Parts: sequence; structure tokens; C-alpha cells
Amino acid sequence: MSRAPVIETERLILRGHVKADLDDCLAMWGDAEVTRFIGGKPAALDEVWSRLLRYIGHWDQMDYGFWTVREKAGGRFVGEVGFADFKRQMSPSFGRTPEMGWALSPAVHGKGYATEAVSAALAWADQRFDDGRLVCMISPDNAPSLRVAEKAGFREFARTSYHGDVILLER
Repeated sequence: MSRAPVIETERLILRGHVKADLDDCLAMWGDAEVTRFIGGKPAALDEVWSRLLRYIGHWDQMDYGFWTVREKAGGRFVGEVGFADFKRQMSPSFGRTPEMGWALSPAVHGKGYATEAVSAALAWADQRFDDGRLVCMISPDNAPSLRVAEKAGFREFARTSYHGDVILLER
């Protein structure tokens, strides 16, 4: 049983990951369109399995983490959204500030689901994190994610290289 709270929006349900999500996660992370700006190459089964376990472990050890996102109507897999401490070694450092991230299946791109899921996760975070600061990093070429971040109130504070060029944003 996941320790992640369940969040419902008008069209979506955000819930903690479970083993049964592996196939949906693998399909998304194995898609070249999804990984074009996140890692640069489709993920293999072992990488996705490790990611899923890392997400589950975040909720257990950090009291925050990533949710799997599904449509309310029918339960179709939409993607993932949430917060993590990935201990990235980069400059400038995120320190202990939670890092927000999101990835959606190409089948649902353009429906406003990213904005809806990010907004719901941020509403939860606003009640959870004391200082309210959150960070994210996005490839400068990932215009759709940059638009979602801007709508959510994130603003650029630095640019750096972390497995390629990235823009660091904070809220």
C-alpha cells in the first residue's frame, strides 16, 4: 500500500505508484518522444523498475514523492508528476529543496493534463513544504514543459549543464 495521498482533480486521479504500474511506466519511459528531453534515450525495463522503486521509496523515507496520474473516466494512464530529492551533483545545487518533475504519455499531450496534474501537486505541496520553495529543471528546447512551468509560477534562476543543457527554475 502506498503512503502517497490520493489527489483528485476534475479529470484526473493522482495516486502513489505500485508494482502493477510497471507496464504503463515502461511504455511511457520507453517512448523516444517522452525521453527526448529527459535523458535523451528511451529507458529499458531495469531503469524503469528502478525509477518506480525510487518513487515508492521517496514516500516512505521523505514523506513526498511522485504520483502516477490516471484519467478518472476509465483509468487510462496519463503519466507521472511529483517531487523528489535526487541528490543531483550539479552547480548550483538544489540542496534540500524538493525538485518537481512531470512526464506524460504522448497519447495525452495537448489536453491540458500536465497543467492540471502539476497544479494539483502544487496545491498539495503548498500545504506540505514549510518555506514554499520548489525547483525544477527543464531542457531549454522543451517548450511545452517550459509553458507548464511558467503557468505554475516557476521562474528561471540559472542555467547549467546536467547531462545536457538545462534551465533551472524555482517557485
